[in-house]
Amino acid sequence: MNKYLPITLLSVFLLSGNAFSQFRPSPEGLKIERSLQMINGLYVDDVDTKKLAEAAIRAMLRELDPHSTYLSEEEVKAMNEPLQGNFEGIGISFNMVTDTLYVMEVIGGGPSQKVGIMPGDKFITVNDTLIAGVKMTNQDVISRLRGPKGTIALVKVQRRGVPELLTFRIVRDKIPITSIDAAYMVTDEIGYIRLSRFGITSGEEFREAERNLKKMGMKHLIFDLTDNGGGILQTANEIASEFLDDDKLIVYTEGKNQPRFTMNASGKGEFNGGKVVVLVNSNSASASEILAGALQDWDRAVIVGRRTFGKGLVQRQLPLPDGTMIRLTVARYYTPTGRSIQKPYVPGDPDGYQQDFMNRFEHGELFAADSIRFPDSLKYTTLVNKRTVYGGGGIMPDYFVPMDTTGTMLHARLNANGVINKVAISEVDRKRKQLLRSYPDARSFARDYQVSALLAEKIEKQALTDNVEWDVEEYEASRSLILLQLKALIGRDLYDSSAFFRIINEQNEIFQEGLRIISDEQRYGSLLKGFGSNYAQQ
Repeated sequence: MNKYLPITLLSVFLLSGNAFSQFRPSPEGLKIERSLQMINGLYVDDVDTKKLAEAAIRAMLRELDPHSTYLSEEEVKAMNEPLQGNFEGIGISFNMVTDTLYVMEVIGGGPSQKVGIMPGDKFITVNDTLIAGVKMTNQDVISRLRGPKGTIALVKVQRRGVPELLTFRIVRDKIPITSIDAAYMVTDEIGYIRLSRFGITSGEEFREAERNLKKMGMKHLIFDLTDNGGGILQTANEIASEFLDDDKLIVYTEGKNQPRFTMNASGKGEFNGGKVVVLVNSNSASASEILAGALQDWDRAVIVGRRTFGKGLVQRQLPLPDGTMIRLTVARYYTPTGRSIQKPYVPGDPDGYQQDFMNRFEHGELFAADSIRFPDSLKYTTLVNKRTVYGGGGIMPDYFVPMDTTGTMLHARLNANGVINKVAISEVDRKRKQLLRSYPDARSFARDYQVSALLAEKIEKQALTDNVEWDVEEYEASRSLILLQLKALIGRDLYDSSAFFRIINEQNEIFQEGLRIISDEQRYGSLLKGFGSNYAQQ
């Protein structure tokens, strides 16, 4: 029965308000309460005791571990929203370019589509508030577009080729938050699915993508979890169950005051027989690590990329009477072989914890396979093929892919200032109909479209307009990457996010290595048996 209990990486149990009665006031707790009373009653000036109490709670939690935190009411809401599977708003994705909102995508069946909003439209006003040409953050704009279901957003829109502003009355509604960034066929038999988060609806989204790709002939899968920071553990269980037979252990938790709790596969392994490659990097965390670790331990997938983040602490959500919340670490996550996912940390030093990526960078782990060594104490044995895998924090891939070093500071400056995106939006804004006539689908666009020399020149012109320092040598060094990104952004604006990843993956070395492995039966099988890894052992 345990395996059906919903668990998130943010919470294992939701403590009811009266559950705090189990905790008797301690001398230390009375000491804190008495201190607040004395400050409030005797301090020379007026004080905000709520603010002081929050500061005290945050300071206490800071002395524990990096993931025990205090959340205000606003932070609680912001934390839960991406995992809920929906929000209430008008149903568009947008980009702010030179202080103007450009509609990038209109969500199918949503409120904006129903009234005729189109990609490429520019929002000028929302409910009589001017949003074009004024300094507004993305959050400012979002706060004006979102609102309770049934409320009205009256927007004025500028549309290319139409001389006057168009007025639309949009009735806000529930808008689904999707977590599948891309799903497409790489070859006749190899599919690709990219998952950005583990939300409430992600399991069903994954199964739908899986079903659609199977109809197209998919027999093998590249599953992309790079930059996926986690989410709901139950969802990770659902997806893992697509690959593992019923009742196989996926993860267990254990802590000083928390007895061992196991989660097992609850399906029939619908994706049976086919090869699976899972892509990960140092931003793959939490639920991503649990899923990757389970598939690795059961020898069901080859993991490709770089060592994952190492977030393996279980937080229990403890609501406080005023709507705030404490997320308190109560246990650790362990893979089926017993590996702790959590990387080492020093209690009371969250800043040092956040420096882990830079430490990996400086030690060479991100660039050279021979810089990665594991002692015997961190060796574990998989459950089917009895090959060696490694603990010590995070999931170490079966095949290491170094970080790409082709990027330049110019490329970084162009991205930071939105230069490439602006050129892409402008091109689609001018040529949308022409491009769609020439390239009716994302596959033909990815295959046949070439960035013209004239369009490439616009990048430099836009950079100069935005006062971005130009460097000819750096441009030549990263030219192919810049132009590929431009093409991918144009593809995204014309079709969807799948088009973006279909194109950008052409130079994504983690993806390319995964594709080479899954395309080579012998190499794939060797890695699953413990041969062919490219990092040193000791």
